[in-house]
Amino acid sequence: MRAMAIPRAAGAFVVAVLLLHPRPSGTPLVAGAEPSATPAAAGHTVRALVPARSHASFQVTHLFVQHVSGSVPVLSGQATFADATSTAPMSVEATLDPRRIATGDGDRDDDLQGPDWFDVARFPKWTFAGTANEATPGGFVLQGSLTLHGVARPVRLAVTTLRGFPNARYRATGTVDRHAFGMRITPFDATIGNDVTLSLEVEFE
Repeated sequence: MRAMAIPRAAGAFVVAVLLLHPRPSGTPLVAGAEPSATPAAAGHTVRALVPARSHASFQVTHLFVQHVSGSVPVLSGQATFADATSTAPMSVEATLDPRRIATGDGDRDDDLQGPDWFDVARFPKWTFAGTANEATPGGFVLQGSLTLHGVARPVRLAVTTLRGFPNARYRATGTVDRHAFGMRITPFDATIGNDVTLSLEVEFE
């Protein structure tokens, strides 16, 4: 392991990330124009996340001075809305690809993907599922579960609605404890901050 490697912390963003994919249950908060959508049970509307226009990132303190940032591709996701005009999802689901983590340092990326950290050979996907349960000025809060490295932990994401439908766009942020996901402690653990800040920006059809 290299001292510069970032531990599971990265996972968090994913996390976080995680959140970008809205999907099933909650209370609509904002109204918008109706785009193409898939009717769901009980009159609900399901909208697919657009991976090409969505991204997840994370940041963690390294050596207590600098910050290391990285990105994790969003593979898929969906959100469930109360009806075709709602822009606040009832629930969301999302899947990320840790096999393509990028921090701007190839060696560090290899370390993060290896058995000491995310072990992507055994755990090739990260998932997030949550529900919107609190309205906020300009957005809402998502309470959900992030699963990475085979471990599921609760995560809270503050979401801002950037644009309504069609092509609604959201930004979500949250913080997770990198030690919570079952990865082993390395000799360099003390050089990396515990909290990982997650940031996501996603778009739905």
